[in-house]
Amino acid sequence: MLGLLDDIQRNRFTILKSLTVLRQMALHPGLVDPAHNTLACAKIDTLVEHLRDVADGGHRALVFSQFTRFLGRVRDRLGTEGIEYCYLDGRTRNRPKVIQQFKEGTAPVFLISLKAGGFGLNLTEADYCFLLDPWWNPATETQAIDRTHRIGQNRNVMVYRLIARDTIEDKVIALNARKAKLFASVIDDGNAFGSALTADDIRGLLT
Repeated sequence: MLGLLDDIQRNRFTILKSLTVLRQMALHPGLVDPAHNTLACAKIDTLVEHLRDVADGGHRALVFSQFTRFLGRVRDRLGTEGIEYCYLDGRTRNRPKVIQQFKEGTAPVFLISLKAGGFGLNLTEADYCFLLDPWWNPATETQAIDRTHRIGQNRNVMVYRLIARDTIEDKVIALNARKAKLFASVIDDGNAFGSALTADDIRGLLT
């Protein structure tokens, strides 16, 4: 990948695909190689611990991820644990019905893909928010978190970002912190190669 950065525009697709693989590995290696499907997932273990506390305390939570296959793993685990949930991603056919089920129901958890949850939602029923993977554009994360901050919210909202230490996720968070103002001014729809990112930035993610 480092060798491809000399011509970043020509190689942008290959670089982005490779960075995506590294991000998936930080979530669970089974997303990249099915041979590792049976490995435990520390991130899901941690999430479930938090969600039990949320549910036991009478609270409700939104859980976001960019990767729908990882959300599927979370969904399977919640089913095994007996934790009730609703689920929404870009392929959900009856979006309004699912949203209404959460708003009017008692499920303590709403699993939402980051893009599907970035607009058109008012979910003040939830007062906890969990982000399972960092997004290239922090503004997109902010839009997701804002689902809980709409008019009618009268409680403090707790936001958790679950970051795998010593992985590319660590580097993405550090990069976002350095370039927050640039990211905020660039609407790149998740594109890692908007004008806010340089070849040096990408080198920093890999070294």
